[in-house]
Amino acid sequence: MRVTVSRKAHFNAAHRLYRKDWSMEMNDAVFGKCNNPNFHGHNYELTVSVTGAINEKTGYVIDVKILSDLIKEHIENAFDHKNLNLDVPEFADLNPTAENISVVIWNKLRKHIDADKDLEVVLYETPRNFVTYKGE
Repeated sequence: MRVTVSRKAHFNAAHRLYRKDWSMEMNDAVFGKCNNPNFHGHNYELTVSVTGAINEKTGYVIDVKILSDLIKEHIENAFDHKNLNLDVPEFADLNPTAENISVVIWNKLRKHIDADKDLEVVLYETPRNFVTYKGE
């Protein structure tokens, strides 16, 4: 029997979508107002889900307090009130699209979740725009 446990989180961050190797005209054509040289921000909502077997001794798939602490330490502390392009090393050469942010979050958390459990990240950039990443 496999059960999914989820934890919601939130962070605010600024970013700019652009490619350094493209002209401003090309960046504007592809990324539009998200290419603002002065950046723009989002109130990101995050749901992290862990799926696995229920431990017979604890009754947990994962202790939600442990999951909460992992999200706080590795995601909220790293991203909240940051400029993703300038302050978060993973985006030094990676365009901080919602898709890429979700993969970075997944990679940061995956190493702390037991290998026999599945991990899923759902990142809301706006209430209507969100991405889901479940790993490769």
